[in-house]
Amino acid sequence: MTITSISATGVRAVPEPPPRTWIQRRLVDPFLSLLKAGLAPGSLALTAGLGVAFGLAPTFGITTLVSTAVALRLKLNVAAMQLVCHVLSPVQLILLLPFLRWGATLLGQGREVAHLSMAQIRHMVKIDGWSHVLHLLWRAELGALMIWAVASVPVVLGLYVALRPLFKRFITRHEEAEEVTVAA
Repeated sequence: MTITSISATGVRAVPEPPPRTWIQRRLVDPFLSLLKAGLAPGSLALTAGLGVAFGLAPTFGITTLVSTAVALRLKLNVAAMQLVCHVLSPVQLILLLPFLRWGATLLGQGREVAHLSMAQIRHMVKIDGWSHVLHLLWRAELGALMIWAVASVPVVLGLYVALRPLFKRFITRHEEAEEVTVAA
């Protein structure tokens, strides 16, 4: 189906755009609507960068609280940061065990955690309870957080530098499109 457009030169058919993908509807469109709502490109780029960093943190249960507190403290968009954090949840799960292994190795507990799997952790929780698992993994978690903290700095900076011009370009295009629409 095509949509007809009437211009000064006559009637012409405008092809219908292709259907929007899941990523476009769930991730790109909310960010673009934030830009259209007047959020500065720099703040949105920082929000996205920090959202990625917090979304990949090797912790569970506190990611939402910490990222919300940081967003409020820096006066960033809480909803955008949460969107990025939660979209990265599957990646966070995939990276959790490698982070724990690297953290355990960093703090000298590598042999005890080297071959640990999620199935083994579930089994330990069922048999010995959470206290045994927490006792085993606290140093690994501390090391994982240290590695994450060091690695997240260049990730946030890189995303900020890369996304800021993209968001700025989008705002310029959007403003130009609005001027054309108003002039017509």
